[in-house]
Amino acid sequence: MPDPAFLQTLNLTFWVALASTLLLLLLGVPLAWLLAFKAFPGKRVLETLFLLPLVLPPTVLGFYLLLLLGPEGPLHRLLGLSWAFRFEGLVVSSVLFSLPFALTAYREAFLALDRSLLDTARTLGAGPFKLWGRLILPLTWPGLLSGSLLAFAHTLGEFGVVLMVGGAIPGKTQMVSIYIYDLVQALRFREAAWASGVLFLLSFLFLYLGRSLEERGRRWRSATR
Repeated sequence: MPDPAFLQTLNLTFWVALASTLLLLLLGVPLAWLLAFKAFPGKRVLETLFLLPLVLPPTVLGFYLLLLLGPEGPLHRLLGLSWAFRFEGLVVSSVLFSLPFALTAYREAFLALDRSLLDTARTLGAGPFKLWGRLILPLTWPGLLSGSLLAFAHTLGEFGVVLMVGGAIPGKTQMVSIYIYDLVQALRFREAAWASGVLFLLSFLFLYLGRSLEERGRRWRSATR
């Protein structure tokens, strides 16, 4: 019988992953389109900033987010919001930490589009909504969903950033990775092994689904050309 504390932690982790993935879709898709097809001053600097979490130590990113979201941070001074050690802080940190993975997948999905199809649709009078609804999304949804699944799986295993921003408050901010760490610290290796196995299987499942969607998207694009 699973430990109720583990189920509670797993439930919280899923909700954080789901919320951050949905936000990544809303923010990352238009951003990826902008970076894929638009030229503007400072574009390379902006790309570098968004990809920085790939190489930046999670504790460094978590430290700056803690300063931003804490009770003495600019978010509280300007808007009266303090999201450190709260669900909202976990979501914000997860979005920023997983953004490079989702953004790269979204951008590659857009770059794989046949630009001549878009140009032809525009010359035939297709507006932005029709263009997205009838052409862009039907052709790119496997890549977009694959990137979202990758971001979801990445959020499941986050440790450093969420520990810095959310701490390890049981039932409130304790993610699965932190729960496992606490078990190991308490020498409860059997429970840690069981929880690690569950997380391993879930991560494998989401990554497998993501890769399968990528392959399906490549075959579909090849068949339509």
